[in-house]
Amino acid sequence: MTTIRLTTQIKAPVKKVFDLARSIDFHMISAEKTKEKAIAGRTSGLIELGETVTWRGQHFGIYLIHKSIITAYDYPNNFTDEMIKGCFKTFKHQHIFHKTPSGTEMIDILKYEIPYGILGIFFDNLILKKHLTQFLTTRNQSIKLHLESKNTVKSDHKSYL
Repeated sequence: MTTIRLTTQIKAPVKKVFDLARSIDFHMISAEKTKEKAIAGRTSGLIELGETVTWRGQHFGIYLIHKSIITAYDYPNNFTDEMIKGCFKTFKHQHIFHKTPSGTEMIDILKYEIPYGILGIFFDNLILKKHLTQFLTTRNQSIKLHLESKNTVKSDHKSYL
């Protein structure tokens, strides 16, 4: 099993960070490089406990489908999404939020297993872990930039909350 753990400091209230992290609309904007689109289940707004979303996105030059469900939800402290259907053997993404003196600490813990035995392990070590880390880092920076720019100047950006 592979684990990716990222911590992002954001100068914004924890409730705003939590809500933007679960916004289907904002995810599609922040993941535009991979052409992520919600195609089934919850396709817009803020995802809640027990809801599913099916994503279609382009990774490694091909379109992939990933369906997940929110299996844990404690507003505004954490939520967890887990894969129901997709390319992974298992996939669990925990989103954790802590109030800090300067705003919010957002922690991502992604644990996954991939199929295909030794070939899968080789692919994960060479390419996949780096790709997923970059994908999450880009998404987290999008959340940070969006919320911090809203806190410092009036933003022309569409509100996703």
